[in-house]
Amino acid sequence: MSHSGRPADNSTPAASPAAGDAVSDARRALARTFKQAGIADYTFEARILIEDLAGSGEWLDATAANRLRDALSRRLAGEPLWRVLGAREFWGLSFSLSPGTLEPRPDSESLIEATLHHLGQRRQEAMNFLDLGTGTGCLLIASLSEFPQARGIGVDLSEDALATAAGNAISNGVSERAEFRLARWDEGLTGRFDLILSNPPYIASDDIARLDSGVREYDPLLALDGGPDGLDAYRALAALLPARLAAGGRAVLEIGAGQEDQVRALMTAAGLRYLQSHRDLGGHSRALVFAGVM
Repeated sequence: MSHSGRPADNSTPAASPAAGDAVSDARRALARTFKQAGIADYTFEARILIEDLAGSGEWLDATAANRLRDALSRRLAGEPLWRVLGAREFWGLSFSLSPGTLEPRPDSESLIEATLHHLGQRRQEAMNFLDLGTGTGCLLIASLSEFPQARGIGVDLSEDALATAAGNAISNGVSERAEFRLARWDEGLTGRFDLILSNPPYIASDDIARLDSGVREYDPLLALDGGPDGLDAYRALAALLPARLAAGGRAVLEIGAGQEDQVRALMTAAGLRYLQSHRDLGGHSRALVFAGVM
């Protein structure tokens, strides 16, 4: 969950994009300002803002200049880049963000990779998917994009997140196969599922204050706080997964750093079979895959 945080020096003079500026000059000015503010990926961030907000011409018009000034001000105040832009890519798809959702992170793509590894041979089957704590809907929607005959349900405790996920399902072309419900875990659900995905809250409560400010101040606490030891959500999942997994089904769970052994123990004690761990971009165990008893 590492991100550029608040600038170390809030007195840093800001570039001030204006109508009539060359787009190339505006990009360089943004990069200089971000560098002076201590933003690590200053060149990347300047390029992304220009690509998203400057339009397609060589010169800034008034609308583009206003957008860039607003984005610059928000970014220098510590708001994460993708929050400023209102969307982030995940698995090649674009996902709108809202206050009730986590940002989809590239490391979470390991859950989609794990899903394809374990269920890819069933790609054309009419399967049922469940995403517990759906947030933006990124895990469910990305999975449905890879399994064209599957249908899925995304569950969340946040009405804001559910509305955002429903919009993302529409924009990514899977809304006819996706349903979103306000519930705690599997409340009100019936039947079994061929794939159960979850990126649950897994940060220990006392560790929240030590998170990067871009995470701590902008990601919803509901999606971060995993209780005193960070494992509350996994205990809940262990209690429900055996009864919700269909024969031949798979549960794919995201975990935090150092949680693999504890989560494996919880799931196997509940009667699930551990199958594999999939690593993220940094080489850390990120997605654990389980199956029901045979």
